Amino acid sequence: MTDNSPLGAGATKPLRLGTRRSKLAMAQSGLVADAVSEVTGRAVELVEITTYGDTSREHLAQIGGTGVFVAALRDALLRGEVDFAVHSLKDLPTTPHEGLVLAAVPVREDPRDALVARDGLTFEQLPSGARIGTGSPRRMAQLNAYARSHGLDIETVPIRGNVDTRIGFVRSGELDAVVLAAAGLSRLGRSGEVTDFLSVDTVLPAPGQGALAIECAASSADLAAALAELDDPYTRAAVTAERALLAALEAGCSAPVGALADLLADGQAVNELRLRGVVGSTDGSSLVQMSTTGPVPTSHDDAAALGRELAAEMLAKGAAGLMGERAL
Repeated sequence: MTDNSPLGAGATKPLRLGTRRSKLAMAQSGLVADAVSEVTGRAVELVEITTYGDTSREHLAQIGGTGVFVAALRDALLRGEVDFAVHSLKDLPTTPHEGLVLAAVPVREDPRDALVARDGLTFEQLPSGARIGTGSPRRMAQLNAYARSHGLDIETVPIRGNVDTRIGFVRSGELDAVVLAAAGLSRLGRSGEVTDFLSVDTVLPAPGQGALAIECAASSADLAAALAELDDPYTRAAVTAERALLAALEAGCSAPVGALADLLADGQAVNELRLRGVVGSTDGSSLVQMSTTGPVPTSHDDAAALGRELAAEMLAKGAAGLMGERAL
């Protein structure tokens, strides 16, 4: 009997890693490819796949947000055109996909948002009326709320495009600043362009921001087991709680929801997980921000329960009325 699994006894062909074509996706996938080669002893080749989110010129809130960067990669996995795929975890829909398994969530990069502003300015140094570009209703809601509460006058401007395009708006003088994920800039080797890292006390990141998801077919048990060596249990627990919050709020990645779970240590021992969540109207006039703390989850269900619990509290405080907000 022939073993056709990607890690079968006679398998010598390179493993095929499905990735989006963007510079950032290719950089992320390259890092994972090296790590997978190390644990499997196999060469890994990148297979570039164009997704709907890459080709559409509409704003993410209009094309549905969640899943637009993921569907084509998942289709390729299910058709057997690639052996595994790498996603930015924040792009992954919260409901599991039949026939696929989330084999690994590696150690998370910096989850914060970062400001790239003209003249090296920090957020606090931006002039009155500063125009700040972002494609995220979540960032808009929190930046506008912070500005309101601190007497700052800013204008958030919806933008799309890759990192070069977005930073180009600042370099050309069209915008005073743009906000991007710190993790993406780090993976591209462009952290030096950051003029300010936004504290999570000011802007909570998107659920799962800074983390990667490695997905493969559920039928590829050997490959899933090998990929699982790259899994970081703390990162997985944190993002599971964040994504359960998002799911319980019934929100996609285009909704103005921020969440961050971080581990709290007593001396050297990590003993608690704190989960913070925020939902806001994009103009920043209404914000529901809450947190909860519990023991470090020892199972997927424990982590998800923490997220659902906080979501229930937020909904009771009026979060539901803010979920329909879309930045057009």
